[in-house]
Amino acid sequence: MKILKLAIAFLTALNLNAKSDEKTIVVGVSPVPHAEILEVVKPKLKEQGYELVISEITDYSIPNIATNDGDLDANFFQHQPYLDEQNKNLGLNLVKTLAVHVEPMGFYSNKIKNINELKDGSVVAIAHDPSNSNRALRILENAELIKIDQSVKFASPYDITQNVKNLKFIEIEGALMPRTLDEVDLAAISTNFVLDMGLNPATDALLIENSNSPYANIIVTKNGNENSPKIKALNNAVRSDEVRNFIINRYKGAVIPAF
Repeated sequence: MKILKLAIAFLTALNLNAKSDEKTIVVGVSPVPHAEILEVVKPKLKEQGYELVISEITDYSIPNIATNDGDLDANFFQHQPYLDEQNKNLGLNLVKTLAVHVEPMGFYSNKIKNINELKDGSVVAIAHDPSNSNRALRILENAELIKIDQSVKFASPYDITQNVKNLKFIEIEGALMPRTLDEVDLAAISTNFVLDMGLNPATDALLIENSNSPYANIIVTKNGNENSPKIKALNNAVRSDEVRNFIINRYKGAVIPAF
């Protein structure tokens, strides 16, 4: 009920403050780095006669539904596996239009300084959604802390076949993950939340995805809208040397361009 009320309040605010028309592009985004990247795009779109409205969202349950319902023209906060999961589970009809950047997922801790200090029976927090749960567990598998049933596509803690340190897993909402750091021994946190915390994954993560991660963050719109003039204008403005250089220079490897 609380999530529903938040969604209604959010959509009401959109309808009151950011009415979409042929020359207005309303995009729902995570604050960092997504909103920051689109701020660079704003003047480029203005030159083409478009007003870009950036609606910051921290509740991941909202933007895909809002995009599917037409309250948002597009959103920019997720990767393809998460979109696939949402389309399937919620009956949505959304498509990727552009891969923008990769945010390497990492494991962080307020209790240890090195992954070798991880004790037997440590508590590990991972996201509860299947795509990010799998993503986190694969990082632990690459670090040889666990082994996963190789027949499983999206792994959960139930698919762990070997657990050398008897790690105890809790699954929570991704946006709440930073708040767990004082309560758990290790937490898998997405880079957008890490940057909000003033940390840099390249230097502060105890474990981190390698550079060939398939989890690029994407711009998403409703199926059928991907060839509309304003979505094409948005994609072209994002896919520019100016935006690419901003990502490289601003985030110093914590966020990597995907175009």
